[in-house]
Amino acid sequence: MIDPAAEDALIPISALQHHLFCPRQCALIHLEGLWAEDVATAEGRLLHERVDAGGAESRSAVTVARGLQLRSFGLGVAGRADAVEFRGRPPRPYPVEYKRGKPKAHRADEVQLCAQGLCLEEMFGVPVPEGALFYGTPRRRQVVAFDAALRELTAGVAAEARAMLAAGITPPPRRMPACRRCSLEALCRPARLEKPPRVARWLAAQIEA
Repeated sequence: MIDPAAEDALIPISALQHHLFCPRQCALIHLEGLWAEDVATAEGRLLHERVDAGGAESRSAVTVARGLQLRSFGLGVAGRADAVEFRGRPPRPYPVEYKRGKPKAHRADEVQLCAQGLCLEEMFGVPVPEGALFYGTPRRRQVVAFDAALRELTAGVAAEARAMLAAGITPPPRRMPACRRCSLEALCRPARLEKPPRVARWLAAQIEA
């Protein structure tokens, strides 16, 4: 639990997604302030700019709030929701996160959405059992249940990300297949930095001998 008086100690909700995908990517973005845009990130940014414009709209029994500011002192995170639908009587919040592309093999998107749900629970004092991810390629929603396992994973990732950012230490590179899809690959240089340079390896071998 973060002290409510210390809002500046809250980390971005997006840091959870970055940390679960790759802790080094999270540190490069949120500690070192590095960013590089490719086609995928540009498309994602434009999508979120359209969705996060702010304001509210009503559709029959549903009111949609866009760009809603979120925070949770329990998780230690803050951010903005793409869209929060308020359904039923009394209205209950239902977060919707928009993503370009298609569903992924890892759970980073689900963790980001669950963090939004936990923020809404804390802010409105009501249960938020599920939300939805809207992917651009299939152009349909994927409902995500905020079950005990996902809540535990989200809380764990939030704690790890907060600890890493508080320590101010960028993890060393580790080459993964996912590096090819990362816009920061050229800045991260995992293939070059993962192994020590040839001279350093030679010196280490001489010392060990």
